[in-house]
Amino acid sequence: MEVAPELGSPTLHGENIGLLERGLKTMLSIRKSKQSLKKEKKQEGTGTLRKKRLSFLSSKNNEENKTTVPNDLEEVVDTIETEPIEGKPLSVMEINELIQKQKLLEAFASVKYMEDETIAERDADKYKDNPQEFVRKTKDVDLLYNSIKDMIQSIVVGTLEHPTVEEATLASLVTLIAREEAAHPNAGSAPGSDLLGSPRRWREEWREAINESARKRVLRVPLASKEEESSWLDIHLCFLQKHLSEDLLKIKLSVKKCYPEEYQVCDIYVEAFHKAIASHLQDLSQRVLEFNELYSLLDWVANTYRSELFLGHPDLKPEVKTENLSLLLTPADWDRLKNDYITSVKGKIKSYFGNILRLEVTEKWEKEVHPEVEDNLYHSSLSFDIQTIIGEHMKISGAISKSLKAKTLELCLAELHEFIPRFGEEFMEWHAARDSPVFVPYFAAYINSFHHLVSGLETVFNVNTEELQKILASLTKNFRNMFLNKLRTKTQPLLKKILTKDWILATEKPDSLAAAVSQFSKHLQHTRQPLGQELLRHVHKYVVREYIVQVIKPRRKMNRETRQQVSERMSQEAKILNKVLIDQGSDSDWLLPALHHIANIIGEKKKDRIKEHVKELIQDYPDIRKEHILAILMLRGLGYTRRAAIFRQSFHCAPECPDSRDENTLFDEIDVSAVISCF
Repeated sequence: MEVAPELGSPTLHGENIGLLERGLKTMLSIRKSKQSLKKEKKQEGTGTLRKKRLSFLSSKNNEENKTTVPNDLEEVVDTIETEPIEGKPLSVMEINELIQKQKLLEAFASVKYMEDETIAERDADKYKDNPQEFVRKTKDVDLLYNSIKDMIQSIVVGTLEHPTVEEATLASLVTLIAREEAAHPNAGSAPGSDLLGSPRRWREEWREAINESARKRVLRVPLASKEEESSWLDIHLCFLQKHLSEDLLKIKLSVKKCYPEEYQVCDIYVEAFHKAIASHLQDLSQRVLEFNELYSLLDWVANTYRSELFLGHPDLKPEVKTENLSLLLTPADWDRLKNDYITSVKGKIKSYFGNILRLEVTEKWEKEVHPEVEDNLYHSSLSFDIQTIIGEHMKISGAISKSLKAKTLELCLAELHEFIPRFGEEFMEWHAARDSPVFVPYFAAYINSFHHLVSGLETVFNVNTEELQKILASLTKNFRNMFLNKLRTKTQPLLKKILTKDWILATEKPDSLAAAVSQFSKHLQHTRQPLGQELLRHVHKYVVREYIVQVIKPRRKMNRETRQQVSERMSQEAKILNKVLIDQGSDSDWLLPALHHIANIIGEKKKDRIKEHVKELIQDYPDIRKEHILAILMLRGLGYTRRAAIFRQSFHCAPECPDSRDENTLFDEIDVSAVISCF
């Protein structure tokens, strides 16, 4: 953004600047004393003032009081300083009229004439019998000097109000201040309570007028209400930056050359604007500010104010200096704004995370939109969205201060630790009462996304994720349990049909169970490893285990034909089921023979060969127990004596099964207490 239209033109007023620089070096001689104050002549005996002719064009003879004047003002200065102005015995009203017409040098000469006359008369005890007259005259002098002071302030305050600078007026002002300082040396007042002869310190008043001018200029910058414009503070700070940059450029190019170098006019104006802006920003900071407004204010103070966008603009240099400026905001105000900002960021982050959850519900779960697959993994934007939110807030906070950046990251993590369990609860509650086809895909997508989130926080933001990983481990466990519960809900009705009449007669399709399992297992290949593989192993084991549980339940005795049908059906379903799961990535090939062994035992026609099948079963599954074998042999239809004999002949050659359980245990997880009670 341009600071001001003129700031983009470095050659603007180049000629004037050249004149100014040369003038500062060559005009020292102009300020030499041109006329001394004439000696006052008093009448002997009476002490009254006979005649007084004043000229206040003289300056101190010593070198330190010489005043430099810019070249282009030589003519104006010559006119002002070479025309002696005599004090005239004018009335108060006449002098006041001169003041209102801004004929301040003439007015000052007349007021000084009145002051000197009053002092002389006081010293001559003229007012001994009429002290009220002395008080009146003293007040008149004081009031007239104050009127001149007020006009000085008015001129200075109005300097920046007009399109052009009244150079002659400002030069006259400088001369006026110099004459007052020469007329009233820094000495104590004469005895008494009056101010006659006391320094009026108009240079200080001039400086105060600059402060007032800056204050008014700052307060005049347009400021819309929040109701009128939502970005009111941003707009206001832009206007403040633009208008005051124009003022400072005007001071540099047009105002500075009207003053002697000793006035340090640019430094005075910069300091005045700095104080005015600081006061204004303090007032703004007391308002109830929202997140965007707090950030705008902090960012403007930290990154804009002293930058090339404002005070540091190249076209304002070297006159505008920022090195010695005080803090724009007090440490207390700065810390308060930062704390308010952090509080606001916390609410903002909570709102962002809430919006993420709302969009997941309305745009994905309710519409049953399947997640995309990237690199063979289900993808969710959850991790990207969360990291983007954290990253953006850290970036803008870091632009203000490092401490603010660290606090922002800290509160983002705190909100994240609260959000993830809430997200998980919402996900499970929403899907608990629904048989949604997108449950498993999003279960996988979110697991993948959370893993990516942990990795991103560690690498990009250098965050210790130990606490987050604990939260995600708990969430993953809850998701896994819900996944398995839904799998049981879907498969139990089909498993309970095993060995029923309809099942034996092949009323149910042999791939019904595999198809139901596949609705869950097929999505696990798109789940991050090793979790996807772990869950697939669990699914494979669960189906085989539950199948066996249904098979070894006590049944009515079957005839040979029925046993053959059961054996064939079991073998067919086992083949289909195992193929589906292996094709989907299951590495649990150790589970493949289990159902085939049992099917062979049930369908074996020769009783002498049954013990060979039993031996193979025991060989492949050493965790099998006596009650399991007896239950399977009972399903075959063997009597107690034959079952016991086969068990004795087969089980004694089984390898020792240790008490400790590894993950390749199948029968150890099958409870057959109900079967034993039937024996």
